[in-house]
Amino acid sequence: MASSLTKDSARPGTPGSEKTFFGHPRGLATLFMTEMWERFSYYGMRALLPLYLVAPGGLHLSAGTATAIYAVYVSLVYLLTLPGGWFADRVLGPRKTVAVAGLVIMLGHLCLALPAAASFYVGLGLVAIGSGLLKANISTMVGHLYDGPEDPRRDGGFTVFYIGINLGAFVAPLVIGTVGENVNWHLGFALAALGMALGLVQFLLGGRHLNPRSSEVPTPLSPAEKAVTLRKGLIWLAVAVVFYALVGGTGHFTLNWALIPLTLLGLIVPILVMTRILRDKDLDAGERSKVSAYIWFFVAAAVFWMIYDQGGSTLSLFASEKADNTVFGWEFPVSWYQSVNPVLIMALAPVFAWLWLWLNRRGKEPSTIVKFASGLVLVGASFFLFLAPLSIAEGGHKAAAMWLVAIYFVQTVGELTLSPVGLSVTTKMAPAKYASQMMGVWFLAVTAGDSVTALLSNPAVGGINLDRTGFVALEAALAVVAGFAVYMFRKKVKGLMGDVR
Repeated sequence: MASSLTKDSARPGTPGSEKTFFGHPRGLATLFMTEMWERFSYYGMRALLPLYLVAPGGLHLSAGTATAIYAVYVSLVYLLTLPGGWFADRVLGPRKTVAVAGLVIMLGHLCLALPAAASFYVGLGLVAIGSGLLKANISTMVGHLYDGPEDPRRDGGFTVFYIGINLGAFVAPLVIGTVGENVNWHLGFALAALGMALGLVQFLLGGRHLNPRSSEVPTPLSPAEKAVTLRKGLIWLAVAVVFYALVGGTGHFTLNWALIPLTLLGLIVPILVMTRILRDKDLDAGERSKVSAYIWFFVAAAVFWMIYDQGGSTLSLFASEKADNTVFGWEFPVSWYQSVNPVLIMALAPVFAWLWLWLNRRGKEPSTIVKFASGLVLVGASFFLFLAPLSIAEGGHKAAAMWLVAIYFVQTVGELTLSPVGLSVTTKMAPAKYASQMMGVWFLAVTAGDSVTALLSNPAVGGINLDRTGFVALEAALAVVAGFAVYMFRKKVKGLMGDVR
């Protein structure tokens, strides 16, 4: 098997044909390591973020404000994948864009490492911008390594790449989280900067193994388009500056109110993008029908991510105050809970891949709709499970760590049921005109879900304590009801999907 893969990789014109990386083009090693280090920096910082925001030695904010900041930050990372993809397609090309992204992320983490609130928020903004630029393009470069969609090594290459993502996400909280919580918060953020620096060096040194297509700008802006784009950008920048200047000048500026425009942006943009695609007159009846069906999956995914992403905020803050974070009498940092999901992903993803194939051979593989419905029910079940440790804490006791591990386990099973299927159905149902943009649309479901969380938890708007029994039960019920709704209307959705299954 390995020898045949090696021969495949030696086709004329394939980058790195003299050597292979587990039977794949050498460029995969470059992208694997770059993504691993970037995820190390991203997830390490993310594990510390809500804890630092509420800590007396950190910014000492309320849990509601911390949750809102965390949710807005995550929503922006995924929202910015759209302009990140556009920037590569029209201005720099994927390779240069990823190099710029790595530098911006590293500078962002360095700003977080400075002991000042102002530089901290600048750092969050830079990391969000850099992550949006990188996330949209590094997967594209993995695809460039192979001889088109029919290359038999392509799926295996993305699997290896996916392992790099989860490897970085697994190790990050154990290293960055431990240093940040037990030694110094800002030293932890500095380690995240070091991780991204290592990834950037790896990318620059290994760039010669990448496909030349990664350096191309597919549809460069004309001089006229550059002028229009620059003018529009400056107008929106001026609007933002004037708005915040007025709010600040009238004495109404608060952190919570400053978050509201960003939160609304995360809700409005997904709606505008989906509406624009649905109303595009260039789409034929079949394509428009598939987009209508896709809206069901999009809304379902938004509900899923709204609950799932609270694993890094609501659950983490609960653990820091009300959980017994010990194993056999040994206490571990709260940030370590964020390593549970990636290690479970690495353990369970091959099992699910095998299970779907095994069921498919017997003609019993669940449809995409059923898998989506199952993912929603499972994420709802995870929050019903959350009611147990909440009840224990309300009784004045510390909840056992295994309750939280069990919640993350159920959420991970739900993720494996919904997320890979969502990526697949996005590519299948995308109209030809929007083939390259629809992946960004899929990420907007995360943006929408996290924006709802930010709006609910922001003390200036909702001010809801998301770790209260009543609201957790409400969210759990919403996800389960949404899952059953998707299942009950499966025939209607299947009809809209046309030939996609």
